[in-house]
Amino acid sequence: QPTECFLSQPEEKQESTVKTKKRKKKKISDILEKSAPKPGVPEDLQNLLSQHFAENRSVIEIEELKLSDSCFLPANDLTHSFSSYLKEICPKWAKLRKNHKEKKSVVILVICSSALRSLELIKSMTAFKGDCRVLKLFAKHIKIKEQMNMLEKGVFHIGVGTPGRVKALVEQDGLCLNSTKYMILDWNWRDQKLRRMMDIPEV
Repeated sequence: QPTECFLSQPEEKQESTVKTKKRKKKKISDILEKSAPKPGVPEDLQNLLSQHFAENRSVIEIEELKLSDSCFLPANDLTHSFSSYLKEICPKWAKLRKNHKEKKSVVILVICSSALRSLELIKSMTAFKGDCRVLKLFAKHIKIKEQMNMLEKGVFHIGVGTPGRVKALVEQDGLCLNSTKYMILDWNWRDQKLRRMMDIPEV
């Protein structure tokens, strides 16, 4: 018995030394977890666009792509709910909604990172939207042909969806942006991995 005890002690020590040697890899979510949520500002998007196009565009082309500050409405400073934010930036919504008669288009286009988040935002804008029609523009369980048919046949006021599907609809001439007055990016929201929409490489 005493020898067994004696043998088990050094084994335990060996285990503990092995454990300390293993270094924990830092994940993006670990870094983001420690950073305080900061509301997005126009500069964030302007910088992102110039970085994204810097490699394959000339200086003149990049200059043409620059969005001036006048293109931006006040950003959500994290004190607003989605409905109250929409009411602030779009005070004449009732009139805009009434005058919108064009098919294949929306007045407000909301872009977010996932289908689940799109549904969340649609639910949270009830107080703002009134009796207007909202269209889901994401790929989960909805075929692109279905969305194109809906846009062609009816008049929709708000579109909420993901970047990939919105891009595909625009490219296939299913969605026309000529009568779009507002484009809202769900910039501040973070997913389970704490990534914002702009932290996802595919976006």
